[in-house]
Amino acid sequence: MKKTVLKLISISLCLIFALGVFSACGNDKKDTYVIGLSGPLTGGAAVYGNAVKNSAELAIKEINEAGGLDGVKFELVALDDQHDPAKVEANYASMMDKGMHVSLGCVTTNPCLEFAELSEADNVFFLTPSASANSVVDGDNAYQMCFADGNQGTVAADYVNSLGLETIGIFYKSDDNYSKGIYDQFKANLDSSIDTVEASFMGEATDFTTQVDKLKDCEFIFMPIYYTPASNFMLAAKGKVADDATYYGCDGFDGIESAEGFDITTIPQKISMLSHFNSKATEGVAGDFVKKYTETYGADTLNQFGASAYDCVYAIYNAMKAAKEAGADISPDMTASELCDILKAQFNGGFTYSGATGTNIKWQSTGYVDKSAIAFVIKESD
Repeated sequence: MKKTVLKLISISLCLIFALGVFSACGNDKKDTYVIGLSGPLTGGAAVYGNAVKNSAELAIKEINEAGGLDGVKFELVALDDQHDPAKVEANYASMMDKGMHVSLGCVTTNPCLEFAELSEADNVFFLTPSASANSVVDGDNAYQMCFADGNQGTVAADYVNSLGLETIGIFYKSDDNYSKGIYDQFKANLDSSIDTVEASFMGEATDFTTQVDKLKDCEFIFMPIYYTPASNFMLAAKGKVADDATYYGCDGFDGIESAEGFDITTIPQKISMLSHFNSKATEGVAGDFVKKYTETYGADTLNQFGASAYDCVYAIYNAMKAAKEAGADISPDMTASELCDILKAQFNGGFTYSGATGTNIKWQSTGYVDKSAIAFVIKESD
């Protein structure tokens, strides 16, 4: 009798355990599309990372409020890499553990090169808003919403060629993929009739006295660098570079108005940049984005990195929607690799998108984006 009772108890416990396992497995069923992001949410480049995170969240909130993709909502998993490539592998593994279907890659270039290698091995589709090195999109799973460095250099050279200048200055960071990549393409496409005076730096240099002395007589200085060294140069150049000179940068200038310890109103020179977004827009999709972003997050982190991320989320959503309408079987239970193949077919197949950073945006099979650029004036000369 005791043996029979014990046997029944044992069977009951096994059934309870089995049902528990079955229930737990059932709870693992995915009910959202997960978008991954690794970016500098703290540290010196945090203005970029937080702009991207905020803007992606804004787009996802709008998409979800509109019903998601056939009722299925999206969620963002954003992790801090502090602009450090060494932190990307752990972030990537964590995002995969959290069920990442698709990604915005990384915000800055060097971390994104690490992300690109990891995601290519797993065939995870990513559309980066701002990692601009040409090699970021070497894998067939990788695409850019921003201009590639080579493209920035070419477009910047075309603009400078149109100004009728005889001599220009160039200030760049020689050991940085971003800066050197733009510099190389700029020089390759600059009209041979234009003479250049060049100064460079390496590492984390902050004293640019020598470089300012070399460039002080230039009326136009091209600076394909990030805003922190740019702001340090401008401060050192006050009273040395002519007040009516022009500083011209690329997307790394975005956010310079908020650089720590830097008051842009004290800089007499004109500060401008190559861009695909007008942060002062009041009309159209760009104007709507500016209004919604500043109402939600304020203006301190409003920049083209964020606008680009907003467009990335909507482009991914619209591509998924178009694929589904064309008969593709898309659901939250699919693998990242399965979704990647579907999205590659869209982005390589003539898919276009219009948003805050351009109209009729499309992509080459190389992953490079095709869209128009503008010369955006951050501050006029005094």
